[in-house]
Amino acid sequence: GVTRLLLTRIPFFKEIIVSSFACDSCSWSNTEIQSAGRIQEQGVRYTLTVTSRQDMNREVVKTDCATARIPELDFEIPAFTQKGVLTTIEGILDRAVAGLEQDQPLRRATDEEVANKIEEFIGKLKRLKEVQSSFTFIIDDPSGNSFVENPRAPRRDDALLVTRYRRTPQQAAMLGLELEEKAADSTEDLRNEVLQFNTNCPECNAPANTNMKLVQIPHFKEVIIMATNCDSCGHRTNEVKSGGAIEPQGTRITLGITDPSDMTRDILKSETCSVEIPELEFELGMGALGGKFTTLEGLLKDIRELVERNPFTLGDSSAPGKAEKLQEFLGKLQEVEGKRKAHFIMDDPAGNSYLQNVYAPEEDPELRVERYQRTFEQNEELGLNDMKTEGYEAGGASGR
Repeated sequence: GVTRLLLTRIPFFKEIIVSSFACDSCSWSNTEIQSAGRIQEQGVRYTLTVTSRQDMNREVVKTDCATARIPELDFEIPAFTQKGVLTTIEGILDRAVAGLEQDQPLRRATDEEVANKIEEFIGKLKRLKEVQSSFTFIIDDPSGNSFVENPRAPRRDDALLVTRYRRTPQQAAMLGLELEEKAADSTEDLRNEVLQFNTNCPECNAPANTNMKLVQIPHFKEVIIMATNCDSCGHRTNEVKSGGAIEPQGTRITLGITDPSDMTRDILKSETCSVEIPELEFELGMGALGGKFTTLEGLLKDIRELVERNPFTLGDSSAPGKAEKLQEFLGKLQEVEGKRKAHFIMDDPAGNSYLQNVYAPEEDPELRVERYQRTFEQNEELGLNDMKTEGYEAGGASGR
């Protein structure tokens, strides 16, 4: 016989390889399909409510690892029991009927009762093709390469629900992919490893290296620390990104500075966090200084350098009165780093900032952590008002 291969593209889906075999001697023919792409990141489940004869003509790509089900009949075609096919829903039912009828003569000779039950079930499958009542047709493919046609594409099809899901370890093993346990090990290796990538120095634009590492902060969460060191100009900087999501509530942390030892407390200031010292009438808005993982002394030092480096406040172009006030402020800030008592307040609407509790897990008498509901304006700044985190998969998928 002759086998013909055709690489073709299904509209609104992807490229597939159609394999067709025909024998001139006995007239036997067969077609199979294979995906021309790789296994997808997620599995896919198509749920179609069949209500008319037109629905029976919808094109279906069913790979060999996909499962087809009709819940109303408790009917299922398990994975790897058929080759991949490009057909219609009616074609899948015809294949199932043909497969069941194939051994009926042998069953009638050996077990009449089983043969009668299968004959009754075949009758139900044939009646489904008439669509006298609606039924549900489900294709579940862990590889993500199966497909059910949407005749109204690119508009949404209300009868077709497309759901993408994360494969289980068993499904990944069935597809011959790396097991989840190995992936977990690689994640653990990532936590213990310092990653490095090439970048340019923000000061002199010379080639430099940025180091990145995942760090677990005790009694808090995981963060990503990035540090850049330039060999050309000596510039050094570090930045911190939260390793988790935005918290459901904002966080306001108030520390009463009563002792020089408070300056050694670890502090994580995210880029969405603002800082306030009421005794100095000082406030640092969110975004200033970026994300920092340092000590309280280190953060106050960065604030002092930020003020000193500003040419419009302490340089030649500054007004005399303003320069004196800023010099006075810097003196008071230095006193806070030494003996002066003050309150240090961190307000983070995203809830991703942290100030060390030296008495952990017990309560710290000088440290107060308040949770609060964000305002509409704060959610707008964080981009949460237009963010849809629930129901987007079903809505977006069924629109494809």
